[in-house]
Amino acid sequence: MAPHNDAPSPAGSYTLGFNKFPFRPNTSSALRLGTLTPAESQSSLSSSFESTSHDTGSPMERPLVPGVYVPTMCFFEEDTENVDTITIANHAVRLAHAGVTGLATQGSNGEAVHLTHTERQLVTSTTRKALNDAGFSHMPIIVGCGSQSTRETIQLCCEAWEAGGDYALVLPPSYYAPLFAPSSATIVEYFTKVADSSPIPLIIYNYPGAVNGMDLSSDIILKLAQHPKIVGVKLTCGNTGKLNRVAAATRKLSQKYDPQSPEFLVLAGSADFSIQSLVAGGHGILAGLANIAPKACIRTIELHKDGKHDDAQDMQEIVSQGDWTAIQGGVVGVKAGLQAWNGYGGYARSPLPKPTAEQTQSWKEGFRELVLLEKSL
Repeated sequence: MAPHNDAPSPAGSYTLGFNKFPFRPNTSSALRLGTLTPAESQSSLSSSFESTSHDTGSPMERPLVPGVYVPTMCFFEEDTENVDTITIANHAVRLAHAGVTGLATQGSNGEAVHLTHTERQLVTSTTRKALNDAGFSHMPIIVGCGSQSTRETIQLCCEAWEAGGDYALVLPPSYYAPLFAPSSATIVEYFTKVADSSPIPLIIYNYPGAVNGMDLSSDIILKLAQHPKIVGVKLTCGNTGKLNRVAAATRKLSQKYDPQSPEFLVLAGSADFSIQSLVAGGHGILAGLANIAPKACIRTIELHKDGKHDDAQDMQEIVSQGDWTAIQGGVVGVKAGLQAWNGYGGYARSPLPKPTAEQTQSWKEGFRELVLLEKSL
């Protein structure tokens, strides 16, 4: 997590076409990669939890519906920094029992940048198997698949599908942004080519803090929303005006809008503007704070939808304060909070530092009111 970028996006015309139709994964889609070979050799992993993909459904059997989605943490063994699949599985099931709508692996909270391709697949397949074995085979898994090249992003999408993922969450590339074609033509081409070749549908990930400040405008997002395999957006920019424009335009241009199953899902990327996003027409959140307080995040949205606005506002204030602790501490602080209040979490993979005793205590206190609320629900 990082502080939001609230700079307004350019206004514009929203007369774009919007035509969605059900997508069925093409099992031969990986062939579009031609002679693509794995980016790295098989890594040696130490784990007491055997995990392979145990997928039993397609994305259409696990549709994206409004609610609370959680970008899950990736846990590591303290001594070896090997992927801790037992904790990953237990954490996924804990969140599912709390009532969340779906999970996301390989996001910022999942330390995707610290993982090999093989480890990414291990985390996703472990999560899928854990959910299926616990009776949550209906729950969708979104997988972070962004990369700096079109080719590797397509590869990550294929690997996500093979591991049991249902949707790909894709950041725009940014390393060579000064060389991109004007008017975001390079970005549009990138998402279009990835969507054309991916075996699973895409969700656009707009997170300026992770891509050198690149902030996709509502015009660009709506243009990309025309693609039948681009089915949603996560807005971590914190711009509720942009969220409103995207939600309103895609709703109006839907062939037959169903609020319980929208054709294009618009999600806030942080829990501290849950209610604000709902007022603006959004469909829920995909927020890291739900790793610590899933029930509080869910209840805040439920209260608002039930018309209990004062109660929702009171709860939002506690959630927002807790989210500020999470934003300041990032993945290191969230793991420290989980360890302090839930007895597991451990540390981030190096080179991220282990928190000091003072930091750990500060983050624990920062989450206190939120955790007490969570335990009361």
